[in-house]
Amino acid sequence: MGKKVLVVDDEKLIVKGIRFSLEQDGMEVDCAYDGEEALQCAREKEYDIILLDVMLPKLGGFEVCQQIREFSNVPIVMLTAKGDDMDKILGLEYGADDYITKPFNILEVKARIKAIMRRTARKEQMAIPKTIENGDMKLDCESRRVYICGNEVNLTAKEFELLELLILNPNKVYGREELLKLVWGADYPGDVRTVDVHIRRLREKIEVSPSEPKYVHTKWGVGYYFKA
Repeated sequence: MGKKVLVVDDEKLIVKGIRFSLEQDGMEVDCAYDGEEALQCAREKEYDIILLDVMLPKLGGFEVCQQIREFSNVPIVMLTAKGDDMDKILGLEYGADDYITKPFNILEVKARIKAIMRRTARKEQMAIPKTIENGDMKLDCESRRVYICGNEVNLTAKEFELLELLILNPNKVYGREELLKLVWGADYPGDVRTVDVHIRRLREKIEVSPSEPKYVHTKWGVGYYFKA
């Protein structure tokens, strides 16, 4: 069965072009043209990936992304007409997994989708324990939920994957470039600031005092590690 993709953009010609190209590759494509419709689709169906425009009527793309993250870890790729770094960082902070700047080549879109799906498939095949416990932290790897002292902490897909990698290898220091490659993939076009943004957001969620972390520590000049 083909992968299911939700394409969200208020420019119907762009949606039509993406849909046609993805369907040619055997994918099943749903379309939405505003934020509210996108959110409804994401609630009613399960998708393998969502392409989400930043500038949408009724409900903006960042808000849609943030609300989807409350109930789903589906990979989300933001589509933005603005090339400045702020939009890209905002997208990542709201829970997006990747971004593509308009105007884009449809071949680039397809390559990004396939790369994300390959990484997802590899992770599903890895022999990861069902649960991981370290001190007062517990990760349920099947439901992708995190608990601290029995209280659930809501993480985005990439925040969870970062934490999962670090907690599976306690006290091992990972460089930013290494984390970028392991979590986002060798073909990810972003830079190491992506890692810094996600680590900061992760700390804000799991640490009592993010400036004095208990779990995820920094080895200055080297990278990050989970303290056992």
